[in-house]
Amino acid sequence: MVAIASAASIRARDIDSPEFRCHSNPMIKRIKFIGIPVRDQDRALEFYTGKLGFRILTDQAFTDKQRWIELSIPRAETGVVLFTPEGHEDRIGTFVNTSWEVDDVEKTYEELQAKGVEFAGPPQTQPWGTFVIMKDSEGNQIVLGTR
Repeated sequence: MVAIASAASIRARDIDSPEFRCHSNPMIKRIKFIGIPVRDQDRALEFYTGKLGFRILTDQAFTDKQRWIELSIPRAETGVVLFTPEGHEDRIGTFVNTSWEVDDVEKTYEELQAKGVEFAGPPQTQPWGTFVIMKDSEGNQIVLGTR
């Protein structure tokens, strides 16, 4: 009998096992980018590059109202796009359903606060890890946490 693991029970070391590889779907390789809805692309670009240290991969015209701005995160594969699809403007300034890993939540919180970054509150420690909710220049809330 073959046991099927739930997504929650798969650990990082299991992903490289022959059992996992033979049952995985090789068509989807990784998450290329996540979209962050923004109202002011220039202000958001300054925030993500100036305060968070992201790098510009692409900044080009997309529509008559917006540019396609794709950023890279140092030492990460997943990128960030500062773009709001038409009809989704109500998502700006809300909770972004993503969590970004940092080495030290407390230290990151202090360093970003010193740069003027706002937070929903101080870091919190739970049984599963430490996290803090950062607010970007557009009011979007993003979780920063440890592994």
